[in-house]
Amino acid sequence: MTYLDVYDRSIREPAAFWSEAARAVDWIRSPEQILDETSAPLYRWFPDGVLNTCFNALDRHVEAGRGEQAALYCESPVTGRQARFSYRELTEATAKFAGVLRHLGVRRGDRVLIYLPMIPEAVIAMLACARIGAVHSVVFGGFAAPELATRIDDARPTVLVTASCGIEPSRVVEYQPLVAAALGLAAHPPETTVVVQRPEKPATLGARDLDYADLMASPEIPPAECVPVAATDPLYILYTSGTTGRPKGIVRDNGGHAVALTWSMTSIYDIGPGDVMFTASDVGWVVGHSYIVYGPLLAGATTVLYEGKPVGTPNAGAFWRVVADLNVRTLFTAPTAIRAIRKEDPAGEHSRRYDTSSLRHLFLAGERLDPATREWAAETLGVPVTDHWWQTETGWAITAQARGIEPEGGPGPLPMPGYAVAVLDENGIPLEAGQEGAIAVKLPLPPGTLLGLWRDDERYLKSYLSEYPGYYQTGDGGRLDGGGRLVVLGRTDDVMNVAGHRLSSGQIEAAVSEHPAVAECAVVGVRDELKGELPRALVVPKAGADTTHLEQELTTLVRARVGPIATLSGADVVAGLPKTRSGKILRRVLRQLLDGEDVAAPATLDDASVLDDLRAALARQPRHRTEQK
Repeated sequence: MTYLDVYDRSIREPAAFWSEAARAVDWIRSPEQILDETSAPLYRWFPDGVLNTCFNALDRHVEAGRGEQAALYCESPVTGRQARFSYRELTEATAKFAGVLRHLGVRRGDRVLIYLPMIPEAVIAMLACARIGAVHSVVFGGFAAPELATRIDDARPTVLVTASCGIEPSRVVEYQPLVAAALGLAAHPPETTVVVQRPEKPATLGARDLDYADLMASPEIPPAECVPVAATDPLYILYTSGTTGRPKGIVRDNGGHAVALTWSMTSIYDIGPGDVMFTASDVGWVVGHSYIVYGPLLAGATTVLYEGKPVGTPNAGAFWRVVADLNVRTLFTAPTAIRAIRKEDPAGEHSRRYDTSSLRHLFLAGERLDPATREWAAETLGVPVTDHWWQTETGWAITAQARGIEPEGGPGPLPMPGYAVAVLDENGIPLEAGQEGAIAVKLPLPPGTLLGLWRDDERYLKSYLSEYPGYYQTGDGGRLDGGGRLVVLGRTDDVMNVAGHRLSSGQIEAAVSEHPAVAECAVVGVRDELKGELPRALVVPKAGADTTHLEQELTTLVRARVGPIATLSGADVVAGLPKTRSGKILRRVLRQLLDGEDVAAPATLDDASVLDDLRAALARQPRHRTEQK
């Protein structure tokens, strides 16, 4: 069968298609009902199925006789340490920490918040939660205390798992002060914090803190067995930025997630048992969840956990060294990483120092892939480059090239099984090929996509399902070509994409607004050659306010409130902001101005003179976009 045959069947006969895909998963009770439509648009997959995700990721491979196969390679160029876990070793460590969590009072359905760097304990903690039916929520290590506190209050975890520090190429980031500040801000702090002590900067433990190593070494705490859970039970909560600045807790289920990721590993990424997949991301983001931890392990493959950067740890050949040393078959990263490597090594000299002949595929996602970067990567590595598109909400690819079905893949990304992609006009009417509009997916979404938002079905319906009834609203705009291939043009809301990380303009604006000199502000994402987008602030100062050091002060304030990934590329002082008659700031107009585009006054603009004043103000204070530090 061609890929299009596979896709067409998934749309015509979704229950039959996903029932067959579900056979690759080990069920405690196999589902008889494949899709529950009774609560539409809140669809549920495999509603009567029972399984355990951790068993599927670990134990079943040991039982199949592959216990000594490598499950996890840990590469940490920032510390110089390497580690290898076989499936047997990773299963034993996970079962033990699952026992620790149970010892600390965690039960099925309870939440555990994980705030860790890229160390093996992060993978172990995630799988341990899945083992006992707990719900994990991973927060990117180093996130600012206020953001961590909001996630604590939303998830209300029983236990928080953290480390004494994270390691950056140029500094050590102490986590304990951030955690202490977050717990002080939170209205619902957990009673217990488990701390992984790192030799680079051990922490002084407080009254609520317990040492990870001591707990794991305790003979009084037995390992835990896998707990049966319903396919529709939540596996994890992962927070993503919302346009209001309030994070949205994306909920992933157990059954649909296991089925979809298992299918994607062989069919999209061309990875099977024993193959090595290197996903250069972070477990704090959805890519790390799906394709560092769960996807490769569900497939019985070997995964790589990388603590470092694409450049500077120690050089632009860091990824190629990992590929050569570990015989990596598929590499998955963001275009930003390839752009950074290309910037430091435009001739690709580092790639020629390593034997990368094991590599078959390079997958890129998370932001726009420009043609120059794609061509450079393909020429440098000599492998197909797949640009695929998906979201935190979907958990796996909406569009891609199914390299495991058709290795050549054909030109451009196609919708993946179950994703009936449409481009709609403002009235929700599908547009013809070539016309630009809002990208939406006809319901039901396929397995593995979000169940909803944590304890907030109303917000889920309003945010994703209400604007175009019968469709999931992606928030992106684009067009379909005559062959069904999708071109994604960018966000239609106020969420910017910085090096693959989604940041809310409202979230950053809230921080900027705290400054006593700021009367009003807008933050937009402006184009950046390396990062894709960078946040830029336009500030209307209060009358008589001293703005001499305002940019520096705002940069410091945003880093403290949101985190270093949100570092401003600039802050421009302006007299006013373009708004609609209803008072909504026209951020698209601001983006166009800052990107140097010609801007015509839109019909919705309340006062056209504001545009002229804004152009003049920006001309008086020319700025150059700077790299984030």
